Amino acid sequence: MAEGESVENSADATVKVGRSVSKSVKDVWKLLVGKDGAEALLGPGAFLGDKGDGWRSDDGKFGVVRSYHPLELIRFSWHAAEDQPKTVVEVLLTKVDDATTQVDITHERVPEYYDTAKLARRWEAALDRLAAA
Repeated sequence: MAEGESVENSADATVKVGRSVSKSVKDVWKLLVGKDGAEALLGPGAFLGDKGDGWRSDDGKFGVVRSYHPLELIRFSWHAAEDQPKTVVEVLLTKVDDATTQVDITHERVPEYYDTAKLARRWEAALDRLAAA
């Protein structure tokens, strides 16, 4: 299994990726909940608001913020399209030191017919964009 990827053999899968980012937790959080960070994570047009707020990217993906814990965690539903099932994504921030943050993305309830390797690559690319922002 590739580093950063975990796929369960069941009706639903979980995809996990993570990266150490050379920014403080405060800076990563500020980026994540701002326009540039939300778009880096979810695509152009997306914005992550507070708990209960909906989000939608220009490519049609959408969801609702389910948990919002500043400087720690944001969890949201994620629909690939109107006719696709709801999945859940969690972004967890962990302080490594004053200038480094571990960012872990866990995508749960992924239907078995999804290409989980492609989904893992999607979240890896999102981490790349966050780290570069």
